[in-house]
Amino acid sequence: MKPSAFKKPVIQVAGIQDIQECQMLVDLGVRWLGFPLRLAVHREDLTAEEAACLIASLPRFVTPVLITYEHRWHEIHDLGRFLGVHAVQLHGDASRREVRRLKEVWPTLWVIKSVIVMPGARAEDCLRSIEPLLPHVDALITDTQDPETGACGATGKTHDWNVSRWIVERCGKPVILAGGLTAENVAEAIRTVRPAGVDAHTGLEDASGRKDAKKVAAFLRKAQAAFANLWSASRPAHPSYSSPR
Repeated sequence: MKPSAFKKPVIQVAGIQDIQECQMLVDLGVRWLGFPLRLAVHREDLTAEEAACLIASLPRFVTPVLITYEHRWHEIHDLGRFLGVHAVQLHGDASRREVRRLKEVWPTLWVIKSVIVMPGARAEDCLRSIEPLLPHVDALITDTQDPETGACGATGKTHDWNVSRWIVERCGKPVILAGGLTAENVAEAIRTVRPAGVDAHTGLEDASGRKDAKKVAAFLRKAQAAFANLWSASRPAHPSYSSPR
């Protein structure tokens, strides 16, 4: 399914390993699934061929998202087309020229750009780092850097949510919050940051690294309740984000 708009909150689960895990997440009610490929630090859960097969099997109401550190527009384009996605989450150091060109050749692609929050980072600096890209992306995702590993995502670590809240209030784009989110902290995170969506990965896994159905169900339940309270309390003041399509 093409991502139509952030007319309702996005709850994304990333890092799907096989068809059984994928089906479990869909059955529980997950509607946005993230597939990390071409990563700078982490090991890939799936090959591109395996991910493409899973994505082809998804029902139309589920939105698959390519998550990648790739920064060259033609590589992002070719991989996204091969997978059959309509949304991509960019974690690499893609330049304004590359992102602009990607949108020119694939205008219906929903582009989400990461904003990496390092320990002690100032919100102004975080937003300034990706400001040239803002006219060419559809949304942002704030995520955590692990200084020990250099990973910028799937770290299992939270960051200063006040930084993300500042970005939400000033960037003019939908913002998804990621970084160390679990069933235990997602409601507080939503109340603090007031994002358009949340993303979870390692916080929903068991000791073996697979998604835990009970953790996922609890995460969905608490995130949905927190978003319901947030949006009902803030309408019509909450920004209405429309898709370019």
